[in-house]
Amino acid sequence: MSICKKSGKEGKRRAWLSRDLLVKLKGKKEIHRHWKQGRVFWEEHRDAAQLCRVGVRKTKAWIELNLERDAKNNKQGFYRYVGQKRKVKESVTPLMSKTARLVTKDEKKAEVLNKYFASLLTGNLSIS
Repeated sequence: MSICKKSGKEGKRRAWLSRDLLVKLKGKKEIHRHWKQGRVFWEEHRDAAQLCRVGVRKTKAWIELNLERDAKNNKQGFYRYVGQKRKVKESVTPLMSKTARLVTKDEKKAEVLNKYFASLLTGNLSIS
């Protein structure tokens, strides 16, 4: 099972993104736009978002189940999927402290972010 598959003129799309799910996601985007403009109630927007979230989770679980079931016959697809999941995500980009110094170490970034969010909670915006 591949990660992406061809979907007409638009090019490639994720393998779990079926036509039905794509239509639901486009509808959710439309409802979100209407909600932002005040033409749709929040409850309708919430229901559309939950419906899409459940659909995406079920579809991804189904894909994983098929990969797991066919692991003996499709080792390449299985290990490609496992390798993709093992990739380390990018870390937080370098931050600028209050003293206009570029912070690159993870511990210092954590301190800068901690001070910033603590200042938001207290209402005092002095970060160092």
